[in-house]
Amino acid sequence: MKIGELAKLSGLSVHTIRYYERIGLLPYADRNRSSQRDYDASILTWIAFLGRLKTIGMPIRDMLRYAALREAGAATEAERRALLEQHRERVALHLAELQDCLLVLDTKIAGYAGLEQRMRDDDATELQRRRQPAGARAARPR
Repeated sequence: MKIGELAKLSGLSVHTIRYYERIGLLPYADRNRSSQRDYDASILTWIAFLGRLKTIGMPIRDMLRYAALREAGAATEAERRALLEQHRERVALHLAELQDCLLVLDTKIAGYAGLEQRMRDDDATELQRRRQPAGARAARPR
């Protein structure tokens, strides 16, 4: 497939595909008779994986290391696994931090919801007090 179609299917821009190829994240594409890049459809799986690594915050240097190991073949599987496990630990720690932040936000939001409910209750009490005739009001102790 040509680079434009790959861009459309992968969600990456043509510029990003060329950049990834230039720095080594993507293997160099074969060329057709017109010297245009001709990508195999299997590259989409690799691009999707790179997108996941990017989403979880893996630095490009680690992505490049993983890509180089992948290119080197099956003998590097243990090293690739170790690289992914190390990054997984960082992601798990970050996720725990985000969960703590989410709890703080939820508590704060609940506090505002409670304030809104108290304000509505106070408004309803005041409205009810105003609607009662003057003689019907409870006597106040002196």
